[in-house]
Amino acid sequence: MVKVARVHGESIAEQMGIPPGAALLRINGRDLEDFLDWEFLSVDSPLLIEAKLPDGELVEFELEDGLEGEPFGIELEPPTIRRCANRCEFCFIEGLPKGLRRPLYVRDDDYRLSFAYGNFATLSNVKEKDIARILEYRLSPLYVSVHATPWEARKVLLNNPRVPNIVEQLTRLAEGGIQFHGQMVVVPGLNDGEVLEQSLTDLWTLGDAVLSVALVPVGVTQFSHLYNGKPMDVENTTRLLAVTERWAERALVERGDRWVYGSDELYLLAGRELPGPDHYGEYAQIENGVGAVTRLRERLTAGLGSLGRLDGRRIGVVTGTSMTPLMPALLDQLHAQTGASFELIPAENSLFGPTVTTAGLLVGADIARALSRRSDLDLALIPAESINDDGLFLDESRFVEVREALPMPVYPSYDFVDVLGAEAATVAA
Repeated sequence: MVKVARVHGESIAEQMGIPPGAALLRINGRDLEDFLDWEFLSVDSPLLIEAKLPDGELVEFELEDGLEGEPFGIELEPPTIRRCANRCEFCFIEGLPKGLRRPLYVRDDDYRLSFAYGNFATLSNVKEKDIARILEYRLSPLYVSVHATPWEARKVLLNNPRVPNIVEQLTRLAEGGIQFHGQMVVVPGLNDGEVLEQSLTDLWTLGDAVLSVALVPVGVTQFSHLYNGKPMDVENTTRLLAVTERWAERALVERGDRWVYGSDELYLLAGRELPGPDHYGEYAQIENGVGAVTRLRERLTAGLGSLGRLDGRRIGVVTGTSMTPLMPALLDQLHAQTGASFELIPAENSLFGPTVTTAGLLVGADIARALSRRSDLDLALIPAESINDDGLFLDESRFVEVREALPMPVYPSYDFVDVLGAEAATVAA
């Protein structure tokens, strides 16, 4: 059963008389378990929809010609998220402090969200009926948190002795035509070395089913309590990059792309220069921090020529400490193009501690501390990734409230061009 949250005006659903609050029970005799069933079964023709109205009346809605490519015009209530049964050594949620908003503590591990939104899932809670649905609906590609393929090593990493054999799962799905993007969060002493080599070998054996693999260094916060290894250092990250590059060279020769990629953080921790745009192809795992900095550089270069003059303007740029060595070259380009003076303002993370250096995890208190006394600035840019769709930082402070308390206009920015282009146009007007 799925429940209708909203019906769009002048839509097929409105014309059929389906009201908000209706529970959709079956389509053409097939039970509706969740949004996946609705999305895939509602394209059939003709449609017979069995439903329960908000007052409890059972009714049927019939559509003889099907949708014929038109949107049906309903929004469903959000599905119940499948929770994670693992207690991974590196779980970010285990590194959260108490007192944050409740959704942040939800351990989602849902193959449906993996297909729909690119969320990574371990597949450790997938049952036989789930495998059947994945194959029937051809839910591909999936984003899979592999971490390790050797079964015993994976049990340790996920802190779950009942975790299924990931090689058997992936093999069966691959034989059914399902493809994957995989990630491996590497914990020194647990899934590097021989375990990593075996994992990459197993994934390579699956052929074209595995589209890409990302190696991500383990990260810990000041609140982490499960992780029992040591944080990544230059020696470990350099070793991991050597493994990454060796496999990538093989893949480039034999398959035409690099296949395995190190996250940006891996390069930064190792003190290595990040690869150029050609290295990442279509940036398949950019949401996983693979190629994000290179993509930023690429977008800035592409949009730089569109920026007007901002001579005399003093602009502060707040970022995380990991980006501090990379920013000056970008800001020099912006200065040459616009004439504005840019000042880099690195901010240490007050919520998670100094080991968390990513700009997107800065919180409202960090922004306020960095800018509260900077009345010398004409405006400031902060990482847009640090604010969610509701305008909240991770510490639950509201961006609008943080901005109003600061002595200069503050703008969230993804690539500088998005804000500075509008600012230059305003000055020119």
